[in-house]
Amino acid sequence: MTTFFDYDLAFSRNIGWVTETEQAFLRTRRIAIAGMGGVGGSHLLTLTRLGVGKFNIADFDVFELANFNRQAGASLRHVGQPKVDVMAEMALDINPELEIRRFSTGVTAENLNDFLEGVDLYVDSLDFFAVEARRQVFAGCAQRGIPAITAAPLGMGSALLNFLPGRMSFEEYFCLEGQPEAEQLLRFLLGLSPAMLQMNYLVDATRVDLPNHRGPSTPMACELCAGIAATQALKILLKRGKVFAAPWGLHFDAYRNKLAVTWRPGGNKNPLQWLGLWIARRQLGQHL
Repeated sequence: MTTFFDYDLAFSRNIGWVTETEQAFLRTRRIAIAGMGGVGGSHLLTLTRLGVGKFNIADFDVFELANFNRQAGASLRHVGQPKVDVMAEMALDINPELEIRRFSTGVTAENLNDFLEGVDLYVDSLDFFAVEARRQVFAGCAQRGIPAITAAPLGMGSALLNFLPGRMSFEEYFCLEGQPEAEQLLRFLLGLSPAMLQMNYLVDATRVDLPNHRGPSTPMACELCAGIAATQALKILLKRGKVFAAPWGLHFDAYRNKLAVTWRPGGNKNPLQWLGLWIARRQLGQHL
């Protein structure tokens, strides 16, 4: 069955929360998303339903059974298929007029320029443990004046940081340079989540295994990330409403019914962060 596609009709229910002029503007924007797994797939589909018309998406991985608890494209018929292709096709099923550039080798130093070419906004969806790739992408965004969003799935909530042109950079905030991997991962975790709302209900700390790149996750957190990140994307692209930029952040935890607005001047150099890092090293020491 062939169905005629009409962009204006397909996204008409957005109108009211955005104007027709704003919707038409979103149609012309290009968003880059690195990672099509836990949060990346949900980011792509949510932003597609918002009416964003162009994407650069990257991932080198394929879907497997271990992805089923949280990843939008993970299903039996997609096992073994490239994530970047599955998610592109799912997005095109929503809007067949999308312009999608696929980077099936992931984001690398060699293709970073192409990945960020013509991009209006970057939404971070790389695996938590992909520290070096993440540092490269955020540095590339800073050099090009591209706003960058990271919404991390933590427990049953989401921690948000925005890195905007002319404001504190990713590296200035997280202070990762020259640190061993375990310390970088810990600094990334604490920097994302200064409030650490999720630790209150972690029932099995042995599942947090940073050296072996494993940790627990929930589908609720990934979907919350997509909603929060898409809202920030709308505000940044349309220049509407207050946008928090690092060192300010937001952390909403649905399990604890809490919203924390965080502020860490100096990022991980802040004395409160040093204290938090010391406590985290003690609590997770056997898993680092």
